[in-house]
Amino acid sequence: MLFNSLEFLVFFPVVCLCYFIIPHKVRYLFLLVCSYFFYMCWNPEYALLMLTSTAITYASGLLIDSAEKIPDEGRKVRRRKLYVALSFISNLSILFFFKYYGFAADTASWLLGMAGIEARIPALDVVLPVGISFYTFQALSYTVDVYRGDIYAERNFFKYALFVSFFPQLVAGPIERSKNLLIQINERHTFDFERARDGLLLMLYGFFQKVVLAEYLAIAVNSVYNTYTERTGYQLLVATVLFAFQIYCDFGSYSNIAVGAAKVMGFRLMENFNTPYFAVSVADFWRRWHISLSTWFRDYLYIPLGGNRKGKVRKWFNLMVVFLVSGLWHGANWHFVIWGGLNGAYQVIGEWLCPVREKIMQVFGVNKKADSHRILRMLGTFILVDFSWIFFRASFLQGVDIIKKIAGFDTKAWFTWGGNLEAMGLTSATATLLLVSLLIALFADICKYNGISIINWLTAQGLWLRWLVYFAGIFGVLIFGVYGPGYDATQFIYFQF
Repeated sequence: MLFNSLEFLVFFPVVCLCYFIIPHKVRYLFLLVCSYFFYMCWNPEYALLMLTSTAITYASGLLIDSAEKIPDEGRKVRRRKLYVALSFISNLSILFFFKYYGFAADTASWLLGMAGIEARIPALDVVLPVGISFYTFQALSYTVDVYRGDIYAERNFFKYALFVSFFPQLVAGPIERSKNLLIQINERHTFDFERARDGLLLMLYGFFQKVVLAEYLAIAVNSVYNTYTERTGYQLLVATVLFAFQIYCDFGSYSNIAVGAAKVMGFRLMENFNTPYFAVSVADFWRRWHISLSTWFRDYLYIPLGGNRKGKVRKWFNLMVVFLVSGLWHGANWHFVIWGGLNGAYQVIGEWLCPVREKIMQVFGVNKKADSHRILRMLGTFILVDFSWIFFRASFLQGVDIIKKIAGFDTKAWFTWGGNLEAMGLTSATATLLLVSLLIALFADICKYNGISIINWLTAQGLWLRWLVYFAGIFGVLIFGVYGPGYDATQFIYFQF
């Protein structure tokens, strides 16, 4: 069930109404049923995979907890590590089979072929379960948290199952931690008008990001990238810039709807985006982009590898490992690995060149606190990140061809604006709408970057202005969103991961 579907617009109000009516002691069971129904709307059979992952990590938590009673310290440590290892191996094996088997088989066949060995590795026609990477990582984080003693093992299986399957953030995050979400399941949530209003406003902005911004951006980006061999370098450059905003609006919209929906019911989910395109370095970008995944890799991979505790070279190695794995997490293809590797290399090279950069700024008397300096750093970071997005959107060979075309585009293309719009599937009216919508999103991010809450400002205004803005937002989404006869709600980009 997609957030931007008619089914969800019926499902969510009904769930909220029932949630606050039924007794507190059975609410978690009700939400568990609703969450599994939400997931089964895609493929009922794959709910068994999520249930399997849930059962494995639930059992591992209990076993780790029970190992504490072993009197022999050495044996206790070995047993606890064994249970963690078994949890990871079994869950990652499921993830590998459904997401990475085809990729591994193709890579192995290619490597054997390069070595002159003919081998026929059987192919499997397996459909990737929606959100498998998200709920697998969320479940595994619980195992580690119990092992580290950050949280007690949950004894109630159904409450733990709700933690893994909570429908607002089930298929595309945020990837929640047991220390945050699991303990909230036991809280007594009462209906709060102001909290519900704030949550609905956040959802409304999420719908605006998706059905107005991301959908129109997708029209332009897809029309160019899907026929990149026939496109000019200028069109590819514009489409590449637009894709940066498309993926931000698309993924940001899901996160905002998820956080807003949970907030209406009284749950607090972590923030997943914090004005990422205002970052002043690639490292800063990854502190602001997909925060739940970035912090997951930091806490459960980067720090266990040694983090920055073992010298610069080891730190750089750990960074590259994290970003290569992050790229592979996003998709079973080498172009995702290259995308992840680029973002890791940016940070390693940036740290390596830091003394040189500092020396140059000192020689030229650059004021690092000046707004102009910060804006230049933002622009440079955006260019680097946007360059890497090429390999996120296209395969490696396609990406190389696109870069070649962009590097040598005809400057005369700058003067054929109208023709380029039509070639990218846009009219003057839709391009104007897209521009205005981007300015609205930019304004919202500027306010957030400067610590200004638009929701708090709006709710402090008079009744007539508040409701004017509410209705303008609702009808704006309904009127200007990508709807119409035969329209099929577009899947969120991150659902494929």
